[in-house]
Parts: sequence; structure tokens; C-alpha cells
Amino acid sequence: MTHDVVPPDDGAPPEVLALAKVVARLRSEIADLEGVAAATAVLERAKGVLMAQTGSSADAAYERLLERATQRGSTLMEECWLALGQIRPGASPLLPLLPPAPAKGSRQPPGPAVAAGGPCDGPPDEDGLRPLLARIAECLAEAGDEGDVAELLRAVLAEAVGVDAVMIYTVTAAGSLELTGHAGVDHELADQWSHVPPLSGVAALEAIAARHPVWLEDPVQDARRYLLIGNPPERWPSRAWIPVPSEGIARAAVGFLRTRPGPFDPDTRTLLRRAVRLCGALLRAFGKPDGGAEAAAAPDDVERVQRILDVLSGPAVLLTPLRSSTGETEDYRIDAAAPESVDVAGRRGKELIGRKVLETYPTVAGTALWEGYQDTLATGAVYEGEPFRYQEVGAGFPQESVYSVRATRLGGRLLVSWIRHDTSEREIRRLADMQRLGNLGWAGWHLTTDRVVWSDQVYAIFDRDAALGPIGLEELPRHVLPEDQARLGSAVQRLLRLGHAVDQPFRITTGDGVRHLRIVVEPQTDADGTPVEVHGFFQDVTALRDAELALRESERAVLLQRGMLQAERALAARLQSTLLPIPEQSLELAGLCVAVACIPADSGVNVGGDWYSAIELPDGSALFVVGDVAGHGLAAVGTMAQLRFTAKGMAITGSALIDVLRRLNNLLLHTDSEPSATATMVIGRYQPADRRLTWARAGHLPPLLLRGGRATFLPQPDGCLLGAARDSVYGQAVIDLLPGDRLLLYTDGLVEEPGEDIDLGLDRLGKDALRLLGAGLDEELARTLAGRRLANRDDICVLDVHVPVEAWPRAARGRPPHRGARGGGRGGPGEAGEE
Repeated sequence: MTHDVVPPDDGAPPEVLALAKVVARLRSEIADLEGVAAATAVLERAKGVLMAQTGSSADAAYERLLERATQRGSTLMEECWLALGQIRPGASPLLPLLPPAPAKGSRQPPGPAVAAGGPCDGPPDEDGLRPLLARIAECLAEAGDEGDVAELLRAVLAEAVGVDAVMIYTVTAAGSLELTGHAGVDHELADQWSHVPPLSGVAALEAIAARHPVWLEDPVQDARRYLLIGNPPERWPSRAWIPVPSEGIARAAVGFLRTRPGPFDPDTRTLLRRAVRLCGALLRAFGKPDGGAEAAAAPDDVERVQRILDVLSGPAVLLTPLRSSTGETEDYRIDAAAPESVDVAGRRGKELIGRKVLETYPTVAGTALWEGYQDTLATGAVYEGEPFRYQEVGAGFPQESVYSVRATRLGGRLLVSWIRHDTSEREIRRLADMQRLGNLGWAGWHLTTDRVVWSDQVYAIFDRDAALGPIGLEELPRHVLPEDQARLGSAVQRLLRLGHAVDQPFRITTGDGVRHLRIVVEPQTDADGTPVEVHGFFQDVTALRDAELALRESERAVLLQRGMLQAERALAARLQSTLLPIPEQSLELAGLCVAVACIPADSGVNVGGDWYSAIELPDGSALFVVGDVAGHGLAAVGTMAQLRFTAKGMAITGSALIDVLRRLNNLLLHTDSEPSATATMVIGRYQPADRRLTWARAGHLPPLLLRGGRATFLPQPDGCLLGAARDSVYGQAVIDLLPGDRLLLYTDGLVEEPGEDIDLGLDRLGKDALRLLGAGLDEELARTLAGRRLANRDDICVLDVHVPVEAWPRAARGRPPHRGARGGGRGGPGEAGEE
């Protein structure tokens, strides 16, 4: 088919001649493409026939056609028509072979595909596949796009295997899916699923990526893994997504959807795979981009220019002139483009490469810009034209834009850049949104013409009616609070006389009360330095100011509270140090060597309630107590003092250990504090005559015995924590200590870690103690264990009771050799810190 273009009269203007040539060239290219498409369709149809008849691949079918053409001395196209003529003798291969759609309410009579096997007969077997595939191949030549292919597949496969809908997806350059063809799917659903982002859980995308079919046959399980198409998705309980075969990366997939539940049997799977394979070549041909839009390989100089344009900001393109046989420039081709270059169709950057100027901007022909291009190309002079208006049609209505263009000759090409002066409605809307969200508005003062321009947001900030107009710079101070008039007036005078920029806060009164505003402006001066224009913005910072005031009040309250807590901590610490002094050296009590270590918590401003007692009783025995009061601060220190002195007094008067615990429990239960305080405690009495230790506990962790290179926690007698329940019953246990034994009494801060099981902390304590003893640190065992905790979240108190291998001399018991080193030695004989 030819396209004739009537040449214009000799008197036609140059722009008309240029456009006529463009139209003629485009029509010729369309005719060539139509011929190529027709030949390709015939070839693909013939290949499909041979594939269906012989079960061979597309490449094998093509080779067989070439071989037949060589043997018979015919052309490849003639051999294709001969192959197509073998499908149905006497039928013209040009006639549509797909049966017409049945009338509404009627049922289409079964064709060859139905005869091969219908829903009543079950899926077609291997022999029944060939007539179905032959019919598909027979009809492919009539397909003009992916939609025709989808309709063909649905029509042929509907009765045979129950296919109710077909969807064809193609992968875009961005990795998303585009619905390029569908049949049996309503338009609303097709629009909803026309574009699918590259998300996980998309069966079609998974089939394309993995290059193998995805069979969805269990709606409940499939819905948990995939995004199912349909409204509702249960509309098609069985689906199949089969990738279109390709030598490289798969780019498309065909989906077959059935209202029939149940899995696809092996014969049906084979039929669907072969059907997609049969349509593969045609679908790949549809998916190829327009050849006219593909840029040819760029020469080295064009590639270098492109690399430079890639890092430029703003639009710029490299134009190559296209000349006629007489040497006249008929058009320009874009061979390189900067990323910010955009044409009227929305193509951006490298998408423009290969396009022609008159195809993209047809009304440029014959304008001053076109003549400027010609002059720059001929003389090398830089073209910088006056701003010109260009009208383009977008979204169905004309839009007018103003451009300033600059063209420079680069070898035999033109390097063109431009600036767009007009602002689109979208940009105006963005500017308005930015002012509203930032609660600021722009303003400008033209000092030579006394013209003032405010944006709408400035009127909202000043709570001023727009009908009153804007406020001049010199009268602005009269509209602020009297306290701020002097500062703002001085700033405005410096701006107008000296050209100093202004960034000044001030306050105004509105119907909603006082507002805190900020003005930021700068001048534009003439050659003599005199300001001629002032531009900047106003910003409402009332909310920020209120937040600052609230923050200051909060900081003041925090500092006050912190001071009170620090004072309370200092008082509690002084009370604790007075009530519970820590000896600098180990003590000798009843023939035992006793070391003490107490370390306060690293965090917090409160003092804890950990305490100990280590005293020699009147009968020559020794009393050891370690306790931990719940809570911190003065209340904990007070409870600690009550328990410590009461326990000591009862023990000195000869009370049994379990009686001491029972009375201490009743003491806490009858205190005035609500709720009552609670505490844990371990207490022991050591008889030096037989080295026997009797001990009891109230909810406390068990003592650790180090003997013969082993660490063992003593079995615990009954006893809940103090202050928990009335009439609590406490038991006691007895152990005989041996020379060389060490017994550790400690509080929970030594072993507890947040989120960790207490058994892990106890196991770690035993291992650390044995490791330190093995390293020869037996003299500093208590302090070393307490000091190994990197972050003490709670107070730590450790009492290390050591039975010497050799008994202490009797004369040494009355006065420990280190008593003079304790800084005055407050307390009774043998007492660690007692008064």
C-alpha cells in the first residue's frame, strides 16, 4: 500500500514545506512497518502450524521452513503460505479462522477444539492436543495485539479445559507489570489490575522471574502467599501463570483463570504450556519497542557529550542536522540529552534520543528559533533568541509556555539548552502548600514604584483582610506591639539606608490574641548600592514560641525536682554512711576472718536499702546478717536502720534466729507506711567451739560455700520475705565449717541482670569466685567480686566469712591487729561499724 502526498504549491511558506516532508516520511515509515508486521505475522503463523503438527520448537520449525524453501526453490514467504494451506484444504488462509462470538443467550457449536475433548470428556490427551494447538496456530495470524491473543486462547481453551479468563502481563523497564491483553475479565477489574508494582507475592511476577509456571489450585493456601486477582478472589479457584519462553530474560507471562475448582491435570498443564509456547514469538514481537524510537549506536564524540550532559542540571540536547539530497537541513535528530530535558509528551532524558525535532515540536518550523538554528549551524555564531511562546496540547486543552533558548555549534551539530519561564499550576500549588504547612508567606516591596506584593499566606498570618492591601515597610513598625516598635523600626531603617538584611522577631495583636512573627528580608541594590527592591518572607512562630516557653517551664520543674532528689540522696547517703560504715580492712570475729564490700548503684539519685551486720556476741559467738530493703531513698534507709538494730538487739539478748525473723516480719507489718515495706534477709550465728554455723533466711538468696576448689550454694530452709504475710513460718539450717572454708553472704545486686534467669547469675558468681581464688585474690575476694559488675543497676553488699587454716591465737581475738587503722574505730569490740 502506498501513501501519496500532494506537494504544496511553490508559493507555500517554508514551514509548510518542512511539515509536508515530515508527514510524507512518517507515512512511508508506517507503510514499511505494516509490511514488515504482515510478513512477520505470516511467518509466525506458519511456524505455529509446524510446531503444533510436529511438536517441535519454534527454532526447529523455522529451520524446517527454510529447508523446504531451499529444496523447492521458493521464497520463505511462499513456503509459509504453503504450510498454512495444509491446515484446512480448500480454506483461504486469509480468512479469519476464529469462530465468531456466540450471540447472547446462545451456545456456540463445538468446533474442532471441542470435538477433541470437552468438559464432559475430561482434558485432552496427547493425541487430542494437536487439533487444539493447530487451531491456535491457525488463528494467530489474525491477532493484531496481545488482546487478540488473549481472546483467541480463551475461545479455544474454554470448552476444552474450562479456561474462563486469560490475562497477559508484560514486565516494564522499572520492574512492574503492565496488563497488555485480557479476555473474560470485566473492564473495571482490568483497570484495577492494569498496573502491578514489583511487590512480593505476585504470582505472575514470580513466574517470570523463576521462568517456570506457577499453579494456584488451593484458594485458601494461595491467598496466604499471593495477591489474588478478582472481586472476590474466590471467583477463580484455580489459576495458572506461565512465562512466555525467551532466549534471554523472560519479559511476559500468560495467566489462565478457571471458575472450576481443583488442580490442573498433567494433560491440561501440557496443553497450556504448549499454547503459551506457540504464542511466544508473536507476544515477543508485540513487546518490542518501536524501531523508530531506538537510537542507533552513537559515535564516540556523541557518547562523550552524553557523559557531560548526564552531570548537568537543567535541560540540554545535542542535535544532529538531517539533510536532504540537495544539502538543505530538513530536520534535527536528538542524539544526546540531559536528564532534566522533557518534551511535550512527557518523555524525559535519554527517552528523547533518536527523536526528531519537528516530530516533537512541529510548530517550530519557520519560526525565528528555526532560523536561528540554521544561522548558528552555518556561521558558528551563538544563538540567544528573545523569549518566545510555544503552544502545546496536554490533557486535551492547549497550554502555552515561554522559553528562552540558547544554541551553540559543536562540530557539525548543535548543543541546545533552554529555560522555561512560566510556572505551572502544579508548581504554584506546591508553593502554596509549602507556605501553608510552614506557616510562612513571601513578600516583596518595589521601592522605586511603591508597589507591595504579599502572598495569600501573609494576609492569613497578619489576620488582615486582603481588601485592605499589604503594608509598606516604613509603616510596618506601627502595626506591632509598642514594646517591639523600636527594634523593628531600627532594623527597617538599616535595611533601607544601608542595605542590611533583616531577620527580626516581633509581635502583633490579632483577634486570636498575640502572635509571634518573624521577618526575614534582603534588599536588591542598583549599581550605586541603593536598595531598589526588598524581598523575603514573614513566618508565624507562635507555636514555636509557645513550645519554647513550655520547654523552659518543664526544664525549670525538672531542675527543681532534680535538686530535691539530690538533696534527699545526699541526706540518705549521710545517714547510710553513719549507720553503716564500711571497714577498710578485714575483721577478726570469733576466730574468723571477715571482709566487707558495699558498692552503691551507678544510676539513679536514690540510696538503696542494702545492709549488713557482723558482730561478736557476749557468749563469744559471731552474728552475721545481710539484708536488702525494697525501694530506695530515705524510707528505705529508715527501714534498714529499724531492721538492723532490732535484729542486733534481739540476737544479743539471746533470741533464736527464727524468732528474730518472725518478730522482724511483724514489725514491718505494723509500720505506719502504706503499703508496708518488705525486705529480704539472711542471718547466721557461728559457734567457734565446734565451728558450727546456724542460719535462717527470709526470702534471701542462699549463701555460697567455697570448699576444696568447689562452689556450692547451701540448701535453703523455709522462709518468705519480711513484711509479706502475717504469721510467716521460718526454718533454720546448720552447717559445720572446716578450716579453709569461705562463706559468701550477698545481696541480689551481685547476681541479677535484667531479663536473665537468676540461676545464670548464681552460676556465674560461683565460677567467678573460684577463678579469683585460683588467681590468688583471696584477700580481696569480696571487693573484687563487687567491683567486677560493669553497670550496677542496684546496690551490692558482700560479706566474705573465711575460716583460717590455722586457728587464731586466743590472745588475738580480744583486739584485732588492724583496729587502729579504721580511722577512730567507732563501735563495740569486734563489730564492723557498730556504735
